[in-house]
Amino acid sequence: MIKVVAKSNVKHDKIEEVLKLAKELAEITVKEEGCIKYEMYQDENDETILTMIEEWESRDALNKHMESEHFKRIVPMMGALREKSGEINIYKRVI
Repeated sequence: MIKVVAKSNVKHDKIEEVLKLAKELAEITVKEEGCIKYEMYQDENDETILTMIEEWESRDALNKHMESEHFKRIVPMMGALREKSGEINIYKRVI
């Protein structure tokens, strides 16, 4: 199992736009083979911090997702609305 934690600091006036794009991305992604979870969370103390938490059956499933049309189309649009570059960590289950 693979987990992805992708944290972004978005521009304050672009939060709703990012959430709309994230919803579109999530609705398509959860239908992909190998996707277990694909959820976005907002920090309780700073609404500009949005974190996507993903679970995948395998690294291959994640790689296929990152090559998908919707990923290549939507993720750059979301990236343009960030305040600064995000942080992405990919974890493999060890226990």
